[in-house]
Amino acid sequence: MSLQALYVTVALASVLANAGMAVADLAGARFVLANSAEVGVPRSWVPGLGALKAAGAAGLVLGLAWVPLIGLAAAVGLVLFFVGALATHARAWVYHNIAFPGAYLALAAATLALGLATG
Repeated sequence: MSLQALYVTVALASVLANAGMAVADLAGARFVLANSAEVGVPRSWVPGLGALKAAGAAGLVLGLAWVPLIGLAAAVGLVLFFVGALATHARAWVYHNIAFPGAYLALAAATLALGLATG
């Protein structure tokens, strides 16, 4: 598999993962609200956080389809978002489900690294 093909594959996985979570956030899914409450994130923030994930996913799509710089900016934004999510989990001493934001961070970081490498 070429580096470009790997980048597209990882970026699309990141798009799907973030778009799926954005839908869950915007729909106010029970598991999202429970997790947010557990780590001390106010319920009123959940739709905004979902919108940020959706914007990141849309930016990755735009980067793949038209403007690579937008995709890189979106990947940077998602990396920062999920670093914040990990910090929020750590601040609240909630580690039993920290693998989820960690996996999203890994996807975003891999997308960013591959985007830079193929750019």
